[in-house]
Amino acid sequence: MSDRMRRVNESVRQVLSEAVGELKDPRIGFVTVTGVETTPDLRQARVYVSVFGSEEARQETLAGLEAAHGVLQGRLGRELRMKRTPQLAFEYDPTVERGVRMTQLIDELAPDDD
Repeated sequence: MSDRMRRVNESVRQVLSEAVGELKDPRIGFVTVTGVETTPDLRQARVYVSVFGSEEARQETLAGLEAAHGVLQGRLGRELRMKRTPQLAFEYDPTVERGVRMTQLIDELAPDDD
């Protein structure tokens, strides 16, 4: 990945992280934007999000984000002034959940120092 694309992805991630926190949709729970992958032609962006809660909360949050994609794209267009504003697609990112699970497993196997 080129340095330019890395900067674009990080800029999109920062704007979306801020914008998602300001959405008023009750379906959207506690969300963290963990990463963004933008295509080289800037037409599409895959936005990876981590959602705190159950599978049902995760699905509702993803539905709320998909419904708000127009608002989020508009915000991107205003703040980044890119040649094209990418079409956003949201995906759940399980890496945070896996990290928490690994920590739990390590804690279970580690001997107590008491």
